[in-house]
Amino acid sequence: MFSLFFYLCISQKLEIRYKDWTEIQTECFWQEFIMDDMCFVDHFGFNIDRTFKQRYLIADNYWKEDGGSILFYTGNEGDIIWFCNNTGFMWDIAEEMKAMLVFAEHRYYGESLPFGTDSFSDSRHLNFLTTEQALADFAKLIKYLKRTIPGARNQPVIALGGSYGGMLAAWFRMKYPHLVVGALASSAPIWQFNNLVPCDTFMKIVTTDFGRSGPNCSESIRRSWDAISRLAKKGPGLRWLSEALHLCTPLTKWQDVQHLKDWISETWVNLAMVDYPYESNFLQPLPAWPVKACTEMVMPTCSDGVDDMFEPHSWNMKEYSDDCFKQWGVRPRPSWIPTMYGGKNISSHTNIIFSNGELDPWSGGGVTKDITDTLLAIVIPNGAHHLDLRASNALDPVSVQLTRALEVKYMKQWISDFYVRLRKMN
Repeated sequence: MFSLFFYLCISQKLEIRYKDWTEIQTECFWQEFIMDDMCFVDHFGFNIDRTFKQRYLIADNYWKEDGGSILFYTGNEGDIIWFCNNTGFMWDIAEEMKAMLVFAEHRYYGESLPFGTDSFSDSRHLNFLTTEQALADFAKLIKYLKRTIPGARNQPVIALGGSYGGMLAAWFRMKYPHLVVGALASSAPIWQFNNLVPCDTFMKIVTTDFGRSGPNCSESIRRSWDAISRLAKKGPGLRWLSEALHLCTPLTKWQDVQHLKDWISETWVNLAMVDYPYESNFLQPLPAWPVKACTEMVMPTCSDGVDDMFEPHSWNMKEYSDDCFKQWGVRPRPSWIPTMYGGKNISSHTNIIFSNGELDPWSGGGVTKDITDTLLAIVIPNGAHHLDLRASNALDPVSVQLTRALEVKYMKQWISDFYVRLRKMN
């Protein structure tokens, strides 16, 4: 792992800059496109020749044909415009990198719907919602752009993404190394699968975050669960809880109380995950994600109520599978992702930066130590969930400013190496 504490002593050679977000917004002009080349619903079979339209965004304000690059955002679980507007790092460095920015929308999200308005109406339609198919979409889009945009054919492409998108960026470099020269995988929990890490790691990190926020904070939350249960068992308790918490729908039965606890738990998790040094908004519809969580993206979490601040909750694969089958008619395959992408056996790959915020609970399933001299890990003190991909801000901690500068340094090296190889070939 590259220690930022050590790096503080040698950072004078890297330039750190920030811009006010209002300034960034005035610079973010992109064009929306639909890939009119054949984007197959099923890239790996030959009996289904159905195609769909994939949306992508391009900003070429600072792109240069001579010595330029293409920064390719591997879209994740949402509308691509939302990710475009929340990935200010790419906009910040576009001029310095002479880069064309491309934001590719993930199938089944936003307007990239393989079966149109019927994409979610039939579980058979959802059969093509997989990481392999999404990566193939990205691969085809890159080849399409290089073929159709004058000057782009011989330019290096770097994949970038955060969270699930960061996982996709890393996996894209692993599966299609001939298409991208490297990848920046921010807050990418590629090891949060099938016992690669303990299932309680996530909740322990959340608890640590709250423990640091104030005296007895995590302990107070730990005690709150019993307090809620005791109140709910009393005659007027449900009504009192409903009024005290200003609930939209009053609690009427014990099942409602458990749903309330689940909602509160999720709130604590989200507060830890996106503990940015400034206000932010992360609300958007994610209709396809519950399906993915019931097929290949099975990421176990658990808690014991002793080493964490949550109620005890064990991981029960059978219950999880039964619930998935009840909701979607599918059974999850928890071992498929490690089988497909190598689990912890990825040392044969190159040119991937794994960055993780120290505050981010997903960092427990991420790569936090260097694997080789080209599979690099950066742990960001006081960093939240993919904070390094957000626009630079005057309130950013020094650690994330240094991280961004280091990421640019590595990406520039990948680009330089690409052009050296290109000249030798010619």
